[in-house]
Amino acid sequence: MKQIYFVTGIGTEVGKTVASAILTEALEADYWKPIQAGDLDNSDSHKVERLISNDKTVFHKNSFALKTPMSPHAAAEIDEVKITSKKIKRPKTENSLVIEGAGGLLVPISDKETIADLMKPEDRIILVSRHYLGSINHTLLTIEALKSRGLNCFGMIFSGEENKSTESIIKKMGGVAVLGRIEQEPYFDQNVIKEYAELFREKLK
Repeated sequence: MKQIYFVTGIGTEVGKTVASAILTEALEADYWKPIQAGDLDNSDSHKVERLISNDKTVFHKNSFALKTPMSPHAAAEIDEVKITSKKIKRPKTENSLVIEGAGGLLVPISDKETIADLMKPEDRIILVSRHYLGSINHTLLTIEALKSRGLNCFGMIFSGEENKSTESIIKKMGGVAVLGRIEQEPYFDQNVIKEYAELFREKLK
């Protein structure tokens, strides 16, 4: 049965792209990044494509590919384009789809909408959390924001070096299933992604 998995994070640089690659490989799903801001020659879509080894995944074109590595609303202003959720059409596919957001849940895409406005109640939202000073607050706030919008936080992935105290209190107070963790690996390549895909596959069904 095909499902939509929407990957968001508690902020930027928390490991969404690697998590998206693992989920895409585990499910042999399609991948789509609706908005890419900056790094157009080495975008998140390019990175995920290099990490995937199955032959079923289709990579769908960004709805908006912006030149400046900034919040989408600011990058769009520089590029003189207007982003609205209505202009962002999900690709048609018979396969499951992994959607990777930009930054965190409330990153603005315009002066009226955020990444959260691209999500739908039926999506399985995966939240990526990484330990740093303040990450407990950012994680619990994101979970609260998802709940307040009637969105389904299907599960959480911890990324980076383990911090048992942080992870324990997030599990207790967040009330969200933990799908697993992605360690602080020395590198990620197709083989490492495949190994993680095996670990995550059953928990995603």
